[in-house]
Amino acid sequence: MVRVSGSARQLAYDVLKRIERDGAYANLVLGPMLDRSGLSDADRRFTTDLVYGTTRMRRACDALVDRFITVPPDAATRTLLRLGAYQLEFAGVAPHAAVGETVALAPKRVRGFVNAVLRKVSTVEMRWPSELCRLSYPDWIGATLRRELGDDDARRAMNRMNEAAVPIVRADGYVQDPSSQWVAAAVGAARRERVLDVCAAPGGKATAMASAGADVFAADIHPARIGLIDENARRVDVELTLVRADGTEPPFTPESFDAVLIDAPCSGLGALRRRPDARWRVQPRDVDALADLQRRMLGAAAPLVRPGGRLVYSVCTLTAAESIDHPVPHGFEVDDRRPEIGAWRPYGHGWRVLPHDADTDGMVLIRYRRPA
Repeated sequence: MVRVSGSARQLAYDVLKRIERDGAYANLVLGPMLDRSGLSDADRRFTTDLVYGTTRMRRACDALVDRFITVPPDAATRTLLRLGAYQLEFAGVAPHAAVGETVALAPKRVRGFVNAVLRKVSTVEMRWPSELCRLSYPDWIGATLRRELGDDDARRAMNRMNEAAVPIVRADGYVQDPSSQWVAAAVGAARRERVLDVCAAPGGKATAMASAGADVFAADIHPARIGLIDENARRVDVELTLVRADGTEPPFTPESFDAVLIDAPCSGLGALRRRPDARWRVQPRDVDALADLQRRMLGAAAPLVRPGGRLVYSVCTLTAAESIDHPVPHGFEVDDRRPEIGAWRPYGHGWRVLPHDADTDGMVLIRYRRPA
């Protein structure tokens, strides 16, 4: 058995409070705090599981503890109860350690309360009020996935997105989900082609296409994200042309690219295993707003493709509103050939992979061509 230090739980608790109190993003706040912590590799892994798992299973953890609460606790105590409940129900931590070490983090004034609640969680069998509560998804996401995928695929997708993603390392050392690698491959970037990646950060797809010999323009609207692209390009030793640009108003000459990739901002409903806080952050209204942004980006990018060129659109979500419901860009035809790489299912005039199909993020891919 791997010994885990109390400081691992303390760090997890500190990160969770920032996520839940300040709205911080788990993937942005955890890494820097781990880097400053001096924790062992084992403790770093445990902390990561506690942060991602507790955030992912927030609704289920609340249900576990709420059975034994009559007066709602303050926010910090609520976070601590979630942390303890996650260890007891989902992380496989021995009850005495999960309860004792979590109670040790509590201020004296609530230590008895936290101890009593977690001891009951550890001994009283849970009867879940609903399947979505057990799976820890908001009702609207569960309803959306069932409508889009059908009951069986929705259940399997939600189960798979409750498991941590296994890091996949490309030959050049870049860590990238296979579905994203398949999207980059679908662009078909060839040596000396001019390729625009409209929303390139953090640079995974752009660097993959540059590795194929293409002259890749990597664009993003945020300077900090441009810096991240540059950092990743240097790390894998490829050259990119970095451009700060608004994807709805790209500053390029019409018909100046052989291929354009729009990996558009989206609700991320296919990548919830990797973004544990997204299921609580994204709201139904966001889907409509994002779909409008995506349509504008498609309309702005299409004129940049030369006759005979390609326009490739992808989103790491699973909804029709953010993918196949978009009209085919003016002057383009759908390229309905099956992509050569990837476990894609036919989906409208595009392709889709579900999280449980090949142990990847869920993704939709649509390819268009401009007649010569």
